[in-house]
Amino acid sequence: MTRTRKEELVSQMTEAFKDAGAIIVCDYKGMTVENLEIVRNLAKDEETNVQVVKNKLARIALKNAGCEDIEFTDTNLVIWGPAQVTPCKIADKAATDFKDSFSIKTGLILGEVASMDTINAMAKLPTRDVLLGMLLNVWNAPVQNFTIGMQALATKKEEA
Repeated sequence: MTRTRKEELVSQMTEAFKDAGAIIVCDYKGMTVENLEIVRNLAKDEETNVQVVKNKLARIALKNAGCEDIEFTDTNLVIWGPAQVTPCKIADKAATDFKDSFSIKTGLILGEVASMDTINAMAKLPTRDVLLGMLLNVWNAPVQNFTIGMQALATKKEEA
């Protein structure tokens, strides 16, 4: 890889990491190409990015993005996206599905190092869309109950 190509990769990752809500670093040693494609497709469906990175280039990109420094060793797959929950969910699902060959090493949430407990807790949270749906159901319940009551009252008046 030429120096200019490395500089391009670092600048692309720096821009991506600046806007990332969560950056999860995973070990993928021993994964088959098919399993790696499954993880990539999971991320693609959720508009999240997955990339195998060179350790030194990733550290430089994180430093340039203003994130806390983390140690990169061995093989690394980075999952990141604008939402904080989605990359955690994808990494957790992959770690569950491919226990022998995929594991979460560390992560950054809003540019700060997060503990494994935090990453696992974020993976269990509902996504923004699910939370909005729950909120709409709560707001819609009084109107539904009112209309059901009015319908019952109208039916009762017709019978009488």
